[in-house]
Amino acid sequence: MAERVSLALNTTTTTMASSLRTQVSASRLLRFSSSGSKLSIPSSSLSFTRSLVSSPLLSQKRCQAALVNRSFSSAATTHCTAATDPEQLKSAREDIKELLNTKFCHPILVRLGWHDAGTYNKNISGWPQRGGANGSLRYEIELKHAANAGLVNALNLIKHIKDMYSGISYADLFQLASATAIEEAGGPKIPMKYGRVDTSGPHECPEEGRLPDAGPPSPANHLREVFYRMGLDDKDIVALSGAHTLGRSRPERSGWGKPETKYTKEGPGAPGGQSWTPEWLKFDNSYFTEIKEKRDEDLLVLPTDAAIFEDPSFKVYAEKYAADQDAFFKDYAESHAKLSNLGAKFNPPEGTCDF
Repeated sequence: MAERVSLALNTTTTTMASSLRTQVSASRLLRFSSSGSKLSIPSSSLSFTRSLVSSPLLSQKRCQAALVNRSFSSAATTHCTAATDPEQLKSAREDIKELLNTKFCHPILVRLGWHDAGTYNKNISGWPQRGGANGSLRYEIELKHAANAGLVNALNLIKHIKDMYSGISYADLFQLASATAIEEAGGPKIPMKYGRVDTSGPHECPEEGRLPDAGPPSPANHLREVFYRMGLDDKDIVALSGAHTLGRSRPERSGWGKPETKYTKEGPGAPGGQSWTPEWLKFDNSYFTEIKEKRDEDLLVLPTDAAIFEDPSFKVYAEKYAADQDAFFKDYAESHAKLSNLGAKFNPPEGTCDF
């Protein structure tokens, strides 16, 4: 998907005002850390999850929160009837940033948000039958869909964050992680809103087959069939395709790509796979320039990638983004935000603006 963030509180060098802010934040964290929510995760992945939850850094953070909470036991408790608590979102985003800085998991967190939202069908009015950003991807039945291979790893990575913030819906956490990963990789600020309501059980998961395929017989037609069903257009298709500037394809999961290349054999993170760009943890417009030039056999070009320069309508946008990164960032931010809201039911109905 080098530690640059320190979780240690240096009480001897911080000012009294800074210390107080830290104490209040930690007190809030403790009040919201008793989530009873559970992820549907295969037993083979539990050992990795436990290692995350029991890490010294996280233990230290929770210990500090507990100590501070005793000092502020009389503080007022926040009551929030919305699907997600805005204050918890702020804290969770900081924890996601820490995770990104240590695990280099930007690509898989982007994919997590996309695949939860990308099941939306505009022709179905009922919620949650219409699919979309509703947190249903946390259930094993949907995780087993072929297009979601490997996404259990993303759930394992963020489980400790969900456990700490029971006031955040899964649907919001998935989209928060996705947007934060784009921004932390150097991409544009995504104009997000929050308050998505979660599905209540695996019986509300969409059927398999709503997500795009990498190698269909007619790639351009397939992309339109899938994305038009979501209510998106050609500009959205090409702009969102540009997110492949991040990440790698692993043949053992998708059936596509090489086991490793000169760009992936040493990581960061777990080595291997084939990337679309040389710097596959940097969000820029290199996806478009690399596909246009097709100069490096170590870089991946799927049939659906090639289609954006072969189809006349797609090509207009692909050429534009290859030549103008600012234009790509602007359109990408709009399309990502649009995707993140697909099919969602918000509480409050208008959602909560980004912070």
